[in-house]
Amino acid sequence: MSIAIEDSKRTAIACKLADIKEVQNLLIANEEKLMSSCSDQEIRDRLGHMLADDRKNLGILDTVSVQYGVQGKPHQTVTMMVEKVGQLMDGSELSLYEKVSQHELLKHQQFMSGVLVHKAAQVVGADVEAAIMPLNTLNFENRAHQEQLKGVLEVLGVRELTGQEAQQGLWARVQDSVAALSGIVGSAVTQTSDKSDMSIQDVIRMDHNKMSMLFMQIEKSNDPHKIEEYFGQIYKDLSVHSEAEEQVVYPAVRPFYGETQELYDEQAEMKVMLADLKSSSSSANDFKSKVERLKTAVMDHVRQEENTMFAAIRSNCSDAQQEQLATQFKAAKSKLQAQLAA
Repeated sequence: MSIAIEDSKRTAIACKLADIKEVQNLLIANEEKLMSSCSDQEIRDRLGHMLADDRKNLGILDTVSVQYGVQGKPHQTVTMMVEKVGQLMDGSELSLYEKVSQHELLKHQQFMSGVLVHKAAQVVGADVEAAIMPLNTLNFENRAHQEQLKGVLEVLGVRELTGQEAQQGLWARVQDSVAALSGIVGSAVTQTSDKSDMSIQDVIRMDHNKMSMLFMQIEKSNDPHKIEEYFGQIYKDLSVHSEAEEQVVYPAVRPFYGETQELYDEQAEMKVMLADLKSSSSSANDFKSKVERLKTAVMDHVRQEENTMFAAIRSNCSDAQQEQLATQFKAAKSKLQAQLAA
C-alpha cells in the first residue's frame, strides 16, 4: 500500500491553514504600524490588546499546523495580496482611517477563513476536527476584533470628515456588542486558548485524541479507499509522534520515570505492526483485524502515558519545563513531518 496518500481535501485544508498564517503575520505587522502612527491613547491601547492576541494566535496556528500533520503552502494570490497590503500600510497613500478600514476587512477575511476550515473539517473527518480545534480561539477573537475596529473606524472617520469627536453613543454600542459576543463564546475561547504555553501533556493528548478518531473512522468504514486514506494518516501521524517522543520526551523523563524502557519497547512493537499494514492491501480480508490489533496496542500505550507518565512529569517538572518540552516536541514533529513529506 502507498502511504504517501495525497488526499485532495486534506491538502486543500493544509493550504488554507498556510493562507491563514500568512494573513496572521500581516495582521501583526499592521497593528504594530497602526500603533506607531496613532496618537490617540485609547485607540493605541485597543490596538495593543489586539496585537497581544494576534501574537498569541500565531503560536496557536503553529500548533494547529503541526497537529494537523499535512504540509501545505499558501496560495500565490494570498502571498501577493499580503505583499500589496503591506506596501499600502507602509506608504502615505492611505489615511489612518483607510488603513484601519483595510485592517478590519482582513479581520473579516481571517474570521471567514477560520470558519471555512472548520466547516470543511466536518466534511473530511473527525480526526481533522480534533486537530484544528484550537482554531476556535482565532475565529472568536477575530470576530470580536472586528467589532472593536468598527468603533475605531467611527471615531477616526468622524474626525477626518469634521474635525470633531464622534458621539460616545457610537463607541458604547460597539462595547455592548463586544460584551455580548464575549458572553456567548468566552467559555469556548478559554477552553481552547493556547497562549503558546501548552504543556507537553496537552500536546501529546491532542495527538492521542486524533489517533483515536482515525481508528474510529476505519472501524465505521467499509470503503477500501477511505480505509486506505485513514490508515495513511495513521501511519504518518503515529510514525512522527513516536519518533518525536523518542527524541524529546522519553530521554527527558527517564531520570524519574522507571517505565520508560517499556514505552520504547511498546513503540518498537507498534512500528512492526505499522510496517506490516503498510505492505498489506486495505481491501484484504484481514486488514481491519490487523488495524484493530494495532489500535489495542496503541490504546494500551496511551493509557500508560496518560495515567502514569503524565503524573510523573507533573511531579518532577515545573510548568516552564513542561511548556519547554511541548515546544521541543512540536519542533521535532514539524521537522519529521517535512522529512516524511519529502
